[in-house]
Amino acid sequence: MVAEVIRETPDTATLVLFTGNDRLDYQPGHFLTIRPQQFPALDRFCKYFEDLKGRKEPARAYSLSSAPHEKYLAVTVKEERYVSGLTKYPPLLSPLLVWRTQPGTRMTVTGFGGPYTLPADIESRTDHVVHICAGSGIVPNLSILKHCLDNGLKLRHTLVYGNKTWEDAIFGRQLDDLARRHPGRLSIVHTLSREPDPAAYGPNVRRGRVSAELICEHIPDPTAVEVFACGPGVGKFERLAAKEKGEEPQPRFLETALEALESHGVPDERIHRESYG
Repeated sequence: MVAEVIRETPDTATLVLFTGNDRLDYQPGHFLTIRPQQFPALDRFCKYFEDLKGRKEPARAYSLSSAPHEKYLAVTVKEERYVSGLTKYPPLLSPLLVWRTQPGTRMTVTGFGGPYTLPADIESRTDHVVHICAGSGIVPNLSILKHCLDNGLKLRHTLVYGNKTWEDAIFGRQLDDLARRHPGRLSIVHTLSREPDPAAYGPNVRRGRVSAELICEHIPDPTAVEVFACGPGVGKFERLAAKEKGEEPQPRFLETALEALESHGVPDERIHRESYG
């Protein structure tokens, strides 16, 4: 049951879920899945898409923004938008979860899974974890940060977080609170690509996108760091559209970040990645 809906940004909401269990067995960075067919408001759309595609409409995966030690379960959902020429099908589930889900709503969730999690031996692998995120890519990384910081893991964290505007930055207050409560263990750098005066939001706010230069600046020893990169990546339909034109798809945030990490000398086995898009 949805116990609370928290509006994080104009197009993003956190759904706090009451499950009846005191503690659930998942890892920070995991996602759960939600089937769109269970919602009566989506029934006709599901049937139409299934007829159009010739297959069953799949469940959608949403990263957990809660951490395993917390008493509640939460997912944070950003509304997907339909972009003509880029998006093949109109988004189905995320608009309903963001705009039409109220406290008291019951739903079936399946789950927990995904490889975007901390290695069991993380403290022996490194003492510095760098999080490189854009948009809703911050969601699983917040879970990882809360787990590490609140449970006393011997790690320091650097978060490089890109958005278009300050209003788009998800979990701004939570991230600031974590940094205040754990001085010296979490440093945050925001970068804003469409904000007229980024410096007005603080000394740790830069202008522009997450760039190779910014990434390299915050990874002094590329062979000793562990990196978690999450954000928009080139999707299946973008690849197919580019292939039909005989072109390579234009890289998005994740491809650009991974190229920068490789050029900087971060070993591939130290890079954990998850794509949205």
